[in-house]
Amino acid sequence: MSEVTPIFSLLNISKHFPGVKALDKVQLDLYPGEVTALVGENGAGKSTLVKVMTGIYQPTEGELYLDGKPVNIATPEDAHHNGITAIHQETVLFDELSVMENIFAGHYLQLPSGRLDWKQMEQETIRILSEIEAPLAPKKLLKELSIGQRHMVAIARALSFDARVVILDEPTAALSHREIEEFYAIVYRLQKKGCAILFISHKFDEIYSIADRFTVFRDGCYIGEGKIAEVEEKELVSMMVGRSIDTAFPKTEVDIGDCIIEVKDFCHPTEFDAINFKLHQGEILGFYGLVGAGRTEVMQSLFGVSNNASGQIIVNNKELAIKSPSDAIKAGIVYVPEERQAQGTVLEFPIYQNISLPQLDKLNPKGFLNTATEYSLADKYAKRLKVKAPNWNEKVENLSGGNQQKVVIGKWLATEPKIIILDEPTKGIDIGSKAAVHEFMSELTEQGLAVIMVSSELPEIMGMADRIIVMREGLMVNEFERAQFSAEQLVSAATGMTGELQ
Repeated sequence: MSEVTPIFSLLNISKHFPGVKALDKVQLDLYPGEVTALVGENGAGKSTLVKVMTGIYQPTEGELYLDGKPVNIATPEDAHHNGITAIHQETVLFDELSVMENIFAGHYLQLPSGRLDWKQMEQETIRILSEIEAPLAPKKLLKELSIGQRHMVAIARALSFDARVVILDEPTAALSHREIEEFYAIVYRLQKKGCAILFISHKFDEIYSIADRFTVFRDGCYIGEGKIAEVEEKELVSMMVGRSIDTAFPKTEVDIGDCIIEVKDFCHPTEFDAINFKLHQGEILGFYGLVGAGRTEVMQSLFGVSNNASGQIIVNNKELAIKSPSDAIKAGIVYVPEERQAQGTVLEFPIYQNISLPQLDKLNPKGFLNTATEYSLADKYAKRLKVKAPNWNEKVENLSGGNQQKVVIGKWLATEPKIIILDEPTKGIDIGSKAAVHEFMSELTEQGLAVIMVSSELPEIMGMADRIIVMREGLMVNEFERAQFSAEQLVSAATGMTGELQ
C-alpha cells in the first residue's frame, strides 16, 4: 500500500440487480496526481462502478471514502459537490450552445440580482481553457468544433466543478492520433494539479503510456491491483480474462476461391473517387486509412445507405444496381457499422427482435408477428456467437459493448449473406471479445464467405487480412498482399509519405 492517502476509495462495493450481481465486493483506490487504469473485459463491472462513484447508482453494500473519511454520494449533484466528475466516450454536450455555455450548463454563475453573470463566466472559461492549454474561443458554437476539441470542452466543464477526481471512460475511442497526443498532455496537466484520475480503456498502448497504477475487474469481482511499471501486458491480459490469450489474431489459412464481387470506377461526388477492387470467396480484404480517408463512406455506399455513388458493382458476374440496403441484402451483402449503438441496433429492443429485424417479412409472411419463430432464429445465432445474456428477451442496451457487437453480427449472419462488411469490428470492445470476433471472422471465411474489414488498428488489419487496400482523402493509394505487409509502409501510404497507387 502507498503511504499517501487516496483521495477517493471504494471498499467492498457490491451492486445487485434482479437476477444479476454486477459488482461483488470490489475495491478501488485513487491517488492524488496519479492515473489508475481500471482494466477488464466488457461486462466486468467497470461502467457500474463509475455509476456508483458518480451517484447514479447506490451500492447494495460497501463504503466510499473521500480523503480517508466516509462519504455518501446519493446523487450526481453530490458527486459534483465532492469534486468527482466523469468524462465519457459520448459525453452529452449541446451543439447549439457556445463553449462557455456548455462549460457552465447546469451551474451558471449568477449576479446578486439573480441574472446570469456572463462576464464572470467568460473570464472563468478563459482561465480554465488556459489551464489545459485549449485554444478555443469561449463564444464559439460547439457544433463548429472537432471531436477532439469537444473533449477539451468536456474536460473544461469537469474542471469548472473544481474536480479532484476525474473519471475518463474510453475518452480516446473517436480521436485521431494527433488528438490523442493532445489529450495525453491534458491528462498530464490534471496530474500536476493533483487530481486523482481513473482511466478506462481497452487500448493497452494507452494504458502503458499514461497510467501509474492498475486495478483489474473480472465478472464483477476485484482481481488485483499494482503499479503498471511492474506488470507485463501478458500478465495483465491473463488477469482480465482468466486465461491466456496466446493468439490475438487467430487467422486461418483458407484457399481463396472465385471472385464474388467486383467494384469498378466507384465514385461519389464528395466522398471518394476511382475505387476499384475484387473480393474472393474465403478472403478477408482489409481497408486501412486515417480518420476521414473515405473508407466508411465507400462501405455505406456499397450497402446502399448512400445512393449518390456511381460505378459498377458486379456480384457473381451480374451487375447490380444497389440503391438501398434492402437491395444489398437481397444481393447477399451485409454491413456491420462502426457506430453499432446508433446504426447497428435498436437498443430498447430485446436481443431476439434485433436479430430477426432484417427478416420480418420472411419470418412473418402473413403479416402477423411470430415471436416463437423470431426467438428460435435468435437462439441459433446468439448461441453460435456466445452472446452473454440471461436470455434473448434481454434488452440490447443492457449488454456490454462486446455482446452488443455480437448481436449486430448475429443479425446479419442470420440473413445468410455471401459478403459481410465489418467496419471497425472491435472498436471499443475488450481483448477477450476482440479475440472472439477475430476467431469468428476466420470461421466465416472457412465457410466460404467473403469479408471486407475496415480497421484503423494496424495489428488487427495486418493480423487478419489477406490483402490490404490503403485509402487517403477518398482515394485508393496502395494495395498490399499479405506477404508484403509492413507497418511502416501502411502508415506511410495512409499519411501521404509514399507515391500513389500505380
